[in-house]
Amino acid sequence: MGEFKPLVFSGVQPTGNLHLGNYLGAIRKFVALQEHHDCIYCVVDLHALTAQLVHDDMPGQIRSITAAFLASGIDPKNHIVFNQSAVPQHAELAWIFNCVARIGWMNRMTQFKDKAGKDREQASLGLYAYPSLMAADILVYRATHVPVGEDQKQHLELTRDIAMKFNLDFVEQIRRTGYGIDITVGEEPVHAYFPMVEPLIEGPAPRVMSLKDGTKKMSKSDPSDLSRINLMDDAETISKKIRKAKTDPDALPSETDGLKGRPEADNLVGIFAALSDRTKEDVLNEFGGQQFSVFKPALVELAVEVLSPVNGEMRRLMGDTAYIDGVLRDGGERARARAEKTMKEVRDIIGFVQ
Repeated sequence: MGEFKPLVFSGVQPTGNLHLGNYLGAIRKFVALQEHHDCIYCVVDLHALTAQLVHDDMPGQIRSITAAFLASGIDPKNHIVFNQSAVPQHAELAWIFNCVARIGWMNRMTQFKDKAGKDREQASLGLYAYPSLMAADILVYRATHVPVGEDQKQHLELTRDIAMKFNLDFVEQIRRTGYGIDITVGEEPVHAYFPMVEPLIEGPAPRVMSLKDGTKKMSKSDPSDLSRINLMDDAETISKKIRKAKTDPDALPSETDGLKGRPEADNLVGIFAALSDRTKEDVLNEFGGQQFSVFKPALVELAVEVLSPVNGEMRRLMGDTAYIDGVLRDGGERARARAEKTMKEVRDIIGFVQ
């Protein structure tokens, strides 16, 4: 049995300012993964159209995400950083996957139900077919691993289903062309062109909640800017937001069990733990029994220490759009070369005349 060459793929939508939750939950993990993996990181601007069709400053938003990648430590020379729309093979493979995927599979996608809301008939076809494009994003590079949060696990399962159905539907053509390899799925041998993508979960992903409501995720779409720490916030703004963050009147507990039923306290302790690469238990060993009047200044100091270098470098990069555009252009060329190799083989497998 063979195996596919390990490759990590992930993407971030250019919709509004990135915040602390994006940084701790995704981008910082991207940086760590590149130490031991071949990585492709994408600004998924095609996906952004499903959230908002008309953007006031799409180029600026694409550059902002790219700047965040670079400022956080992603290496665009040894890995690939690009924007999705620069590689039309994503959309080409997505159409093929639209024909592979089944309506029943799409109907089970809970994110569509959540995002479409009650008026599903007014939702765009793009929002409905979003998971098919996500599968194409990953499989056009025959990526083997994707760092995912809880909200994307279902989409990754769909990616595996699409890959498996393609492999089975075209198994004879894959054998004829010689593009596939023999792999084991479960205990079954499969001759496959596309890999069975695995979720990449390295350590517990911090679930960063709103600074105004510890029961809701920190979000770019929250109308209150005080609910989130943006990566472009300066030290004074970070300090103000943490000082104004909602808390309760009790002291911090000495053990994590004491955080139950205290969502705001749990959130701030979790943020401190994530920023300092420690556990909540470690943080409570240090601050248990202390009031928030003591804990918040320590959190401010830590957040500013960690985020200020990223913030400063993002600002510098955003002032050098020629450099950012050069990174995207170079990444796009390298990504297109990989994607076109896949698409030539897929067209051959399907039987298209090239």
